[in-house]
Amino acid sequence: MKSSIDFLPERKQRDLYELVGLIRDEVKDVVMIILYGSYARNTYVELDIQRDYGGGEIQFMSDYDILVVTKKRLGARTVTVSSRVKSHFLQNKNANTQTRPQIINESIAKFNNALSEGRYFYVDILTQGIMLFDSGECRLAAPRKLNYSEILKMAKEYFAGKLHRADSHYGHYFLDYSKQDYTYSTFDLHQVVEHLLKAIPLVYILYGHKEHELDSLMEKCKAYTLELTKVFPCNTAEEKYLFEILQRAYIEARYNDKFVVSKDVVDALAPKVELLYNIVKDVCQKQFDYYQQKQHDEPSGLEHTEKSE
Repeated sequence: MKSSIDFLPERKQRDLYELVGLIRDEVKDVVMIILYGSYARNTYVELDIQRDYGGGEIQFMSDYDILVVTKKRLGARTVTVSSRVKSHFLQNKNANTQTRPQIINESIAKFNNALSEGRYFYVDILTQGIMLFDSGECRLAAPRKLNYSEILKMAKEYFAGKLHRADSHYGHYFLDYSKQDYTYSTFDLHQVVEHLLKAIPLVYILYGHKEHELDSLMEKCKAYTLELTKVFPCNTAEEKYLFEILQRAYIEARYNDKFVVSKDVVDALAPKVELLYNIVKDVCQKQFDYYQQKQHDEPSGLEHTEKSE
């Protein structure tokens, strides 16, 4: 694995060194900190502003994608650690222009096991990533290469699982709506959206994100498609309000009796979720077609058409 970030601008190098320090302060049993994704490949996007389908702006900025390898998996603590590191890092920086860190965690045992099994996402990290910190306590396993037949099979299995869950929550939505329980209907729609959004990175890189925040999942999906901007453009106060209600429903529909959603709001959200459903199926099918084609061209290859993250 590479170990130099000298090819990056000095301010990017300073950012990454700062992040390493913050992570080591937060996580005591860290054994490796690895930069992966677009910054490791030097294909990152500083700031790309495009017009969306409603005439508003779409902003895309690559993140610092960082894998923190620990002796024991952080589990639920990952969200807390990531939030604290991000908060400290962004303090006194311009939030609109500052590159943000995206932190994931695996134990050294899980990482090595994934490499031995040839898991697409982890092999990519090993072959294209950059070691920012290595305690020297552990060694990485030799990766087994997957061919595109295996990649296609795994991607389809992941997609089928997420689609099944989305369909299941869709069923709950129709039942709750028929009972005029519009508040819980909104929670059902949140779950449909969450599972659909999680399907995209599973298909593209065979990795599943753990969080439930829809805005974060939407940002992660931008690395693979901007089609999702058709669904929740958030260019108007009404659009922002609808998306905010959908996000809040994950917690508040279940635990806050004062959180009440009207029928009009649910009726406005439902066609958006249906549009998202169709877009995700189409976007994922295109990636399946890509894998299918690569089976014939390079059956043992690992390269893919992921857009810079």
